[in-house]
Amino acid sequence: MAFQKPSHTFTKIHLKALRTNIFQILFSLSFTVLINTLAFAQDLPKPVETIKPKVERDTLDVVADSLLAAPLNIKESDSISTDSIPKKKEFLTGIVKYRAQDYVSMNQKTQKITLYNQAEVLYQDMEIKSGVIVIDYSKNLVYAGRLKDSAGVYTQPPIFKQGSNVVEPDSIIFNTETKKALIFNSKTEQSGGTIIADVTKKENDSVYFIKRGKFTTSENLDDPEYYFLMRKAKVVPNKKVVTGFTNMFIYDVPTPIGLPFAYFPMTKTQTSGIIFPSFGEQNDRGYFLQNGGYYFAISDYTDLAVLGDYYTNGSYGLRIENNYALRYKFRGNLSFRYENLISSERGFPDYSRSTIYNIRWSHSQDSKANPNSRFSASVNLGSSTYYQQSINQYNAANFLNNTMSSSISYSKTFQGEPQTNLSLTATHSQNTQTEQINMTLPTLQASVGRVFPFAPREGTKKGAFQNINFQYNVRGENRIQTTDSLFFKPEMFDDAKIGMKHSIPLSTNWKLFKYFSMSASTNFEENWTLNTIKKYYDEFEDEVVTIDRKGFDSFRTYNFGTSLGTTIYGMWDFKLKDKDPKIQAIRHVMRPSVSYNINPAFDQYYETFEVISADGLTTREVEYSRFEGSIFGSPNKTYGSSVGISLSNNLEAKVKDRDSTATEAKKVVLLNNLNFSTSYNIAGDSLNWSPVRVSGGTQILNNKMSINFGMTLDPYALDNNNRKIDKFNIENGGSLFRMTSASMNMSYTLSSDTFKGETEEDKRAIEDNVRSGGRADDLFGKNEDFADKRLSDDSGKSKADENSEFYKYEIPWSLRLAYAVNYSNSARQNEISSHSLMFSGDIDLSPRWTVGASSGYDFKNQGFTYTQLRFERDLLSWRMNFSWIPFSSRSSWNFFIGIKSSLLKDLKYDKRKQRDQQL
Repeated sequence: MAFQKPSHTFTKIHLKALRTNIFQILFSLSFTVLINTLAFAQDLPKPVETIKPKVERDTLDVVADSLLAAPLNIKESDSISTDSIPKKKEFLTGIVKYRAQDYVSMNQKTQKITLYNQAEVLYQDMEIKSGVIVIDYSKNLVYAGRLKDSAGVYTQPPIFKQGSNVVEPDSIIFNTETKKALIFNSKTEQSGGTIIADVTKKENDSVYFIKRGKFTTSENLDDPEYYFLMRKAKVVPNKKVVTGFTNMFIYDVPTPIGLPFAYFPMTKTQTSGIIFPSFGEQNDRGYFLQNGGYYFAISDYTDLAVLGDYYTNGSYGLRIENNYALRYKFRGNLSFRYENLISSERGFPDYSRSTIYNIRWSHSQDSKANPNSRFSASVNLGSSTYYQQSINQYNAANFLNNTMSSSISYSKTFQGEPQTNLSLTATHSQNTQTEQINMTLPTLQASVGRVFPFAPREGTKKGAFQNINFQYNVRGENRIQTTDSLFFKPEMFDDAKIGMKHSIPLSTNWKLFKYFSMSASTNFEENWTLNTIKKYYDEFEDEVVTIDRKGFDSFRTYNFGTSLGTTIYGMWDFKLKDKDPKIQAIRHVMRPSVSYNINPAFDQYYETFEVISADGLTTREVEYSRFEGSIFGSPNKTYGSSVGISLSNNLEAKVKDRDSTATEAKKVVLLNNLNFSTSYNIAGDSLNWSPVRVSGGTQILNNKMSINFGMTLDPYALDNNNRKIDKFNIENGGSLFRMTSASMNMSYTLSSDTFKGETEEDKRAIEDNVRSGGRADDLFGKNEDFADKRLSDDSGKSKADENSEFYKYEIPWSLRLAYAVNYSNSARQNEISSHSLMFSGDIDLSPRWTVGASSGYDFKNQGFTYTQLRFERDLLSWRMNFSWIPFSSRSSWNFFIGIKSSLLKDLKYDKRKQRDQQL
């Protein structure tokens, strides 16, 4: 007997198995399937010859009856036509989810569903939460309202949400068929503002009509301190609000500030718009408008602000600001400032006209963009007198800057063994006092990583031989020195100097006597230059003539050096057997080192010429090097052999922690560093010892005060003409050393709660100050832009909101101090060359009153330095500032009051004026 095919067997058995829940039967049937699957080898062999059926054709023809016709495919339809009356549309086209805490009542007679206490209804994109909800499906209406308790207090007001729009009214009527609604006493948040309306008609998902609505940015919606009363308004959520007659109310008191119609943009995306200017009066330039213009929201990656100033005497200014950013790639900003300033009136003797400009560019690359290459820029260049002459309030805190600097660099790393680094840098340095400008366009630097030719392939390097290493460095510069008057003119390139320096340092190090570190090095340099000079004496003019030569020339130098150093640790343990002192131990770390250096003389690069008198006699010989005018200077012409001695110290203490739960003592730094250094010139014929230089620094008062000091001690004496002589000061009746100079700097920063950190406003102001070349603090005052408040766009909560209803018993305050003193006695002048104290601080007199000041006192010249006084009043949704510079050539005052919210930041009053110089 033949078996069926396994596939048929498997299907039949398992279809049967699926109809039972008995595991044993299912297992037996599955085992049977396995047996059938493997049973092909037991099939009966086929016979060799098979009997094929014989097919014979019937010779009898059958004629079909003509009466039998082919059946017809007939589809019968109902004789009754389709009903012309359309079916009634269902009341609800979607699934309704609802619930209530107390009860859900359905009344078939009135066709209403009532949900009571914490009722919720979810239908399509609509969501209603309320105290009571009534669904009238006979009229396609949904009612929602509040609950009233026994004391007459309303609770659980409705919350109506459709899509992304949320409305919080007292009651609401919603039509499920037309999607329209009537909303009573609603509060709707729109792009940072809130609309409070008596009656609101919801036309559709994107249009609302309002009657007697209030628009405010106040956080107290029950009693807003200000609002704009809109008699009639049309609201398109997240886009705009268009109103009729609108005027401002302050604490429900109407003000004359109003418009016959108004348009409020409500978009959440970046949009273009007008930046309203600030106005004021200046003594010699009349009335003015400052920092007004237009903001262009170009794209999500870049924007542009064009701002201008205008003065009634004809002066004007222009400021262009651009910000750009690409996530994980780069970010930066670019600005250009130009001012055309006119003083007095044409025809008067003090009439003057000047133009000043400033260009700033900051660009930083994200570290994730490319780990092997980097591009960065920090540019601040322009007229040397820009910050001193600019009359824009935006630059008020920068007019004390004495330098402007720029740097644009690109670096590239070529991975491998050894690694190669390449960088191109363009730099600029400008002294605003001397108007001297130094530039490098560009500076090329390249280096090849250290190579250890004798190091083992595996394991550590041992001994002097295996630690021998060398590398290759190259530096090329195109250095330009010019003045402010020739800046950006072809003449600035006339005195450019071009050169390149190649250096190959070779060094090694090893341990000596287990505790000493020994190192030796030599350095070979080759200098290329395109600028050399030629000197000779002109007998007719009786002067030395210097001729500049252009062309390639080079010279080579080398030197040797070695050093020996070690580290010595000392410990004073104050712990006694049965006592636990507060100071448990003091550790002293000393790092002495001795070095020896040889600098050979390269006389072959020097030439001489004779100075001949009128009678033909040689009066003197002048020695010079043709490389004196080169970019890297001339080679050394005197042999040098010197020994250097240095000692660095560090003091730390272990102090018992005030926290009783601490298991270990706290480490306190007593002295960060205390360094001594001097040298002895073996090859010198006199004045062999160089002055002893002392420097040190530490931090005290819980690291809040940093102290740095330094001095120079000269061992040689002075003669009667205050010139140094080859005689020790102690041999001349003086002390061992003569202090020729000394300096000390201290800075102290503290606050009432140990510094919570700078605010975002302070960080932005200080960052802008640093970009302009100023200090990284506010000791010279803060940058304040009262026009658009982009440096201080504070729309958050006030400081008083962080406290309870009872004000803190401790008054918040902060203080920053900087003290500097310099002493000079190089020629027995014995004087304090500079002595000043600068301070800046803020104090909160009340939860909403803040007073601040930045000033200083020059003890040498007996006078106050640049002073700025600041007063700020927090008016809840408003902000009031008063800034006053009481004296100096830039004395002025500025008053500002405006709304904090960035949505209405252009609604402000800004007044500024210079002090009357005649008074």
